[in-house]
Amino acid sequence: GVLDLTGFINVPIIYALSLLLGIIGAFDNPARRGLVTELVPSVDLPNAMSLNTAVMTGSRIFGAAIATALVGPLGTGWLFILNGVSYTAMIYGITGLRKSEMYPPIRRPAGGSPVRDVFKFVAGNRRLATMFSVYVMVSTFAFNYGVALPKLADLRWGDARAFGWIMAVTGIGNLTGALLTARLKVVTLRWFVSNIALLGFAAIGLAFAPNLLVAFLWSLPLGLGGAAMIASGNAISQQESPPDMRGRLLALTAVAFLGSTPIGGPITGLIADNVSPEWSVAYGGVITLISAAVAVVMWR
Repeated sequence: GVLDLTGFINVPIIYALSLLLGIIGAFDNPARRGLVTELVPSVDLPNAMSLNTAVMTGSRIFGAAIATALVGPLGTGWLFILNGVSYTAMIYGITGLRKSEMYPPIRRPAGGSPVRDVFKFVAGNRRLATMFSVYVMVSTFAFNYGVALPKLADLRWGDARAFGWIMAVTGIGNLTGALLTARLKVVTLRWFVSNIALLGFAAIGLAFAPNLLVAFLWSLPLGLGGAAMIASGNAISQQESPPDMRGRLLALTAVAFLGSTPIGGPITGLIADNVSPEWSVAYGGVITLISAAVAVVMWR
């Protein structure tokens, strides 16, 4: 934000800051997700993970709308600064946790490697192995639509500012999907796959929406399917694992989601520049539908 306000911002600096942000996120996101396992009893973990997803995705409703409204009068620089200051609330909340009331993680047996053990555990569980394989494919190719949406909004609907409103509507779908998943006592594989399929169809529909109204209508199921898939994937990983593996599985899910961006993001950008903005969003939907079909076959 300071660099933007002072005019010293340029592309190499953006790349460097993005790299730094990615490195920080690689440590922060898995640790933050794993913290949930210490805040609630194991029986409530699936619901807690779904509510956690609801909080994270629901904030996109207000964040995108506020940013869209303020970017004109304040400019992007001050928005970045306000975003940075907002992290103090999270730091205050975490430091205020009463450790005596938390649920301590179960210590794993001595010896072995935590990373190797969790990969071995996933590989030995067909349901988890299939779920994580599908999760990686969808995260890589379907969740990078934000890379292409600004260009799609500008060229197809004639208003690049519509990107913020589309993300806000998507956020409403996110919140709905996460809350619907949180209501389930047991999250099933059918619910997981159904939402993957919904995400795929919605991505294709949004890509070729003839106007903004139709784009908004497709944005709702896009957000619903995406958030429900994330929440149900987290819940299934907790249902299918022993207590000593749950935190590591949540961390692995975060890595699968975040680690796919360096692969899917550039591919999406290349398709947007060299094929069309429409197909840069639609191709992810096609791969998502194929992934859902493969999951159904493998789980039979």
